[in-house]
Amino acid sequence: MQNFEILFYKKKDGTEPAKDFILSLDVKMRAKMLRTVVLLRDNGNNLREPESKALGDGIMELRAKVGTDISRVLYFFVVGRKAVLTNGFIKKTQQTPRAAIELAKRYRADHLGRKENDDD
Repeated sequence: MQNFEILFYKKKDGTEPAKDFILSLDVKMRAKMLRTVVLLRDNGNNLREPESKALGDGIMELRAKVGTDISRVLYFFVVGRKAVLTNGFIKKTQQTPRAAIELAKRYRADHLGRKENDDD
């Protein structure tokens, strides 16, 4: 089976929020999250809980936990066996913050809009 390509959403200013988030994590959490990213690369849309969960409207979350600390990175799939990591956060409550999901949706719309314009 062919692996999925893992991409980082890039804002217009060149920053990559998901990459910046992952790099900001402590060593153990970063290692755990990167292992989860590798699982996404290897399994794509077949990756399930506890590593990945659908949040609705095409937004998914990668899940990593070290002790009581919980990190999430949101992503979406695009045509061509690709997953785009958008943003991340440290989870502090049972529910995923609505603002984080809305941000991922905005990043997805921006990413897809720019990709369509690149095809012209």
